Amino acid sequence: MSRDLTTSAIERQNVLNNPFALREIQNNLGITGIAYRGEIVFLKEQVAEFLDITPRTVDAYLASHDQELRANGYEVLRGKSLQELKILLKESFGSEADFVTKTTALGVFSFRAFLNLAMLVSDGDRARLLRQTILDIVLDTINTRTGGSTKYINQRDEDFVHAILQEPNYRVEFTNALGAYVVEGKFKYPLYTDKIYVSIFCEKSSEYRKVLKLQAKENVRDTFYSEILDLVAAYEYGFAKALEASFAKLERKLTIGEVDKLFRDFESQAHWKPLVERARVKMASRDLAFRDALHLTLQNYVRPIDPSEFDRFLGDKSMELAERLEQAKDVFIRLKERG
Repeated sequence: MSRDLTTSAIERQNVLNNPFALREIQNNLGITGIAYRGEIVFLKEQVAEFLDITPRTVDAYLASHDQELRANGYEVLRGKSLQELKILLKESFGSEADFVTKTTALGVFSFRAFLNLAMLVSDGDRARLLRQTILDIVLDTINTRTGGSTKYINQRDEDFVHAILQEPNYRVEFTNALGAYVVEGKFKYPLYTDKIYVSIFCEKSSEYRKVLKLQAKENVRDTFYSEILDLVAAYEYGFAKALEASFAKLERKLTIGEVDKLFRDFESQAHWKPLVERARVKMASRDLAFRDALHLTLQNYVRPIDPSEFDRFLGDKSMELAERLEQAKDVFIRLKERG
């Protein structure tokens, strides 16, 4: 998958959907536009001048990427909206704004649409330098808000604590079932753990480690997003019950061949499909955007990150796991006392 902003719509949208990076980019560029209806907008001529391209070139990109640019704030004003803008232009630029006096339709770029265009323009040093500045600011913003490391950005999600505390209970059910209902052999534990991982996100544990560059002592599940932890837990608990039922039916331990067939039937159940699809999109998209990690087996599942996702993992409400556990300490103490 291309990481080039000029060719990757997903990469462009991830920049434009990141409100924290957008603020920093706007503050650093220092480009002056027109205050209109609570935001800054730019005329085609202003955009062309800033990017050192011709208005005709702007028109060409508007024609070839109309839907994308409109989705990010490009708008053609007519009627009352246009009249309001004409008054503002007259007040700001005087006679220099006469060129729009007789215009019945006028296109304007929001700041997001302007950046969108800048990331599309493939020719010229001005656009190239601007793209590099954009990428630098995006990277700096993510690193600053995560304390310099994104490996455990999953733990900034408020749902992570609940998921990581519940998951071991279902893991025990799974390992106990393998021990009680499947023929001997310690290899069965990593074997069927990997089968679950492959079923959900198409990678064995060792392959996942390579993508995230995990060290030997780092726990794979400590890097999972809460949705992945929940789905792994559902798989492990559900398959544990399937093993228990088969053992009761056969009145003996299952062979590895029988367990393989049972797992194929288990993972093929229709209700898994939407859950697995969602999990793959979440993992592939978040890891590319936040961790700069591309899962080749999941590259077709990569989507732009929604603005709410940036807030979820980078916003003021997101906190490190240690902070969340500290907040929850009193709750755990009360639960222990009750027990």
